[in-house]
Amino acid sequence: MDEPSNMKKRVLILCTGNSCRSQIAEGWWRKLGGDKWDVFSAGSKPVGFVHPLAVEAMREVDVDLSAQSSKHVDEFAGQPFDLVITVCDSAREACPTLPGAERTEHWLFDDPAAAAGTSGEVLVAFQQVCDQIRDRIASFLG
Repeated sequence: MDEPSNMKKRVLILCTGNSCRSQIAEGWWRKLGGDKWDVFSAGSKPVGFVHPLAVEAMREVDVDLSAQSSKHVDEFAGQPFDLVITVCDSAREACPTLPGAERTEHWLFDDPAAAAGTSGEVLVAFQQVCDQIRDRIASFLG
């Protein structure tokens, strides 16, 4: 029997620290995917906070990350996901498979938290990664 068309799909976005790229992706996916997706993010070694510059860069494009939190991938063990995406090489190595994932993909983005320079230059790095992640998700969602 076919699944009802109103069933939400589930996506889990993984990164090492779950403070920047995966949080940005979670915010964009919620906005772009609308009510068709349940969206989660986690890390293999979560730092325990969402990076303030990720929050700021996303606020500039009207996406609010302030209610999101840094979580460990173990919180999602055994849960079914239609899609699991890793957004950094370290997470791909640390979390190569999740048994409940129907499909896995690796989308590599630079770590904006590793950017050097003035505070303005680092913010630009965050803005660029936000744009790249938005474009990749928009392309995927078609």
